[in-house]
Amino acid sequence: MAKKRKSKSIARRWIFNSVGSLLIIVAALVATLSFSVQGYVYNGIQSALNGRSDELTNVFSSYGRKSEEDFLAAARGYVENFPNKESMELMVIDQKGRIVTTSTGFAPDQKQEMPDYKTAFANSGDYGTWTGKLSSGERVMAVTRVIRNDIGSPVGSVRYVVSLEEADRQIFTIIIALVLAGTVVILFVSISSHYFIRSILTPIKQIGATAKMIAQGDFKARIQKTNDDEIGELCDTINDMADELGQSEKMKNDFISSVSHELRTPLTAIKGWAETLQSGETDKKTFNRGMKIIVSETERLAGIVEELLDFSRMQSGRMTLTMDKIDILAELDAAVCMFSERARQENKFLIYDGPQMLSPVLGDINRLRQVFVNVLDNALKYTKSGGTINVSAEEEGGFIRVVIADDGCGIPAEHLPNVKKKFYKANQTVRGSGIGLALADEIMALHSGNLEIDSHENVGTVVTISIPTFKKLENKTLEAGKKGGGTK
Repeated sequence: MAKKRKSKSIARRWIFNSVGSLLIIVAALVATLSFSVQGYVYNGIQSALNGRSDELTNVFSSYGRKSEEDFLAAARGYVENFPNKESMELMVIDQKGRIVTTSTGFAPDQKQEMPDYKTAFANSGDYGTWTGKLSSGERVMAVTRVIRNDIGSPVGSVRYVVSLEEADRQIFTIIIALVLAGTVVILFVSISSHYFIRSILTPIKQIGATAKMIAQGDFKARIQKTNDDEIGELCDTINDMADELGQSEKMKNDFISSVSHELRTPLTAIKGWAETLQSGETDKKTFNRGMKIIVSETERLAGIVEELLDFSRMQSGRMTLTMDKIDILAELDAAVCMFSERARQENKFLIYDGPQMLSPVLGDINRLRQVFVNVLDNALKYTKSGGTINVSAEEEGGFIRVVIADDGCGIPAEHLPNVKKKFYKANQTVRGSGIGLALADEIMALHSGNLEIDSHENVGTVVTISIPTFKKLENKTLEAGKKGGGTK
């Protein structure tokens, strides 16, 4: 239930953020456009009025410029015949600021303030503008132009007054249209965001449910991929993870089963012979044989435990190496000698073709010996009676390469990529923990080397162990030091 509430919260936050942001943008855009439209319309009206006042000034200039009486007489005549009475009002004002006549034919309101009239006389250009409300509440725009005589003295003024109600209605209509358009955009984005977030949350819920099943141990659970997008890639990743976890779980179980068997076998032998010897009814020959088996199985048991401890150290990153300049050829000779008697007893041929001398390497003598032992042990285990194991070594290109090849059962192609993985055993019928090669591979990686396996079923297996020589590592260190020093 907690996850469900979280999913809804994500949806709400997504819609709130997207729609909220869009709402702010649309509101700001509508406000900006509204002011722009109003300014454009008002500026247009003002420009028209200024143009008419300029024309009227030229008209009155052809009349008497001698006195105020001449101006007023001419102005009355013009007002009576004013052609635009329906769209605007024309006023004639005397020197004292009184409205003498208007184009409306109604008695003028002398108490009405005229800020544009005052501005016209204060302005060097002899004109003033004003936008506001009349005493009647009507919103208007007014332009006043001062008329002067030949000597520059004012003889009166003319005033245009235009109602802004129609313009305001048009502006309001445009604003409403903008608001509706913005609302449509917001609704569209809201609906599209809803479906978009659903297209994301639905597969996320499925991923969460499947991941929960995997966490509970159901490694067969899979997510159905619907789209080739980032979520589709996530589905593939989780499915691959489930595959890897399933394989790891299987290998772990196989490992536990194998190790249990490996531990049980020597313990059973030790217990059996200990009970036999404890009875005191054995002769010296039987006693010696029993003690030999007990010692042998104890060493085998100790080897298994040590291998498990090494694996634990490898997993936790606590595997440490005691590095020294060593003769790797001597260690290889010792490992081959160790398995020679076993090969003879199992009727197998261990052929060693070693060089007279190899360059020293930098490594941990015990760990490198462990690599040789693990690989030789595997080669003998998987080689049938009468088979052959060939061991050779050479130095090439600053690397020591040890090749251990057998003509045993080989590894099937489908198992070959996994043989160096922990817990993995290609052949469950052969004793072993399944971690020997994983340990050997890790040890070689810690020595800046590698372990390569090439195998063909029913043909045999070739293991190549490569490790750099001491000289090569030394030269590499020197080169790195020179490069580092050159950049400072």
